[in-house]
Amino acid sequence: MKDTTRHQGKRRQLVQILKEKGITNSLVLKAIGKIPRHFFMDSSFEHHAYQDKAFPIAADQTISQPYTVAFQSELLEIEKGHNVLEIGTGSGYQTAVLCELGAKVYSVERQQELYKKTKLFLTKLGYRPRYLSFGDGYKGLPEYAPFDSIIVTAGAPFVPKPLLAQLKIGGKLVIPVGDDPQIMHRYIRTSATSFEKKEYGEFRFVPLLEDKN
Repeated sequence: MKDTTRHQGKRRQLVQILKEKGITNSLVLKAIGKIPRHFFMDSSFEHHAYQDKAFPIAADQTISQPYTVAFQSELLEIEKGHNVLEIGTGSGYQTAVLCELGAKVYSVERQQELYKKTKLFLTKLGYRPRYLSFGDGYKGLPEYAPFDSIIVTAGAPFVPKPLLAQLKIGGKLVIPVGDDPQIMHRYIRTSATSFEKKEYGEFRFVPLLEDKN
């Protein structure tokens, strides 16, 4: 796996595109500019790696569009040392971004093939999430809760109650909800029983499936 000056130049161009689309968080932009996205994709797609598009990966899943990764990451408002739960490890690209932002990452993947592959791959790249789990994302990881942030990287038909329950007071859940397209939602937990909700427009994700391991 090589990260050439050409790849690095293409990442700088990608960062510029994300800035033009409205991403302002300098740490998020720095992470996108640093991580070799082509490592996370099939070599036959490598020449597409720095386009602002989603692409297929194993197990009928996709690596999210860089803008989507940046947008969700920005909404989380991560600070170094935050405990962050990621639902849908996928290729591990979003996981790597969260690690670059200084988060302690706990991630759940329901596709066993992807889980095994990505776990090995992230370690090889030097990214060490706190915990990678093979399981049902709808249930979250109650044993590691509460979380400062939860990010869902697949389209959910509804907001799973266990995820809301696993947020700290002041914690944020960023989740795309609906069929196709989904509407990006952010929930901020304001008390033990109340949440503030805001919507952020249309996005497209693969579906979040329940109990399908």
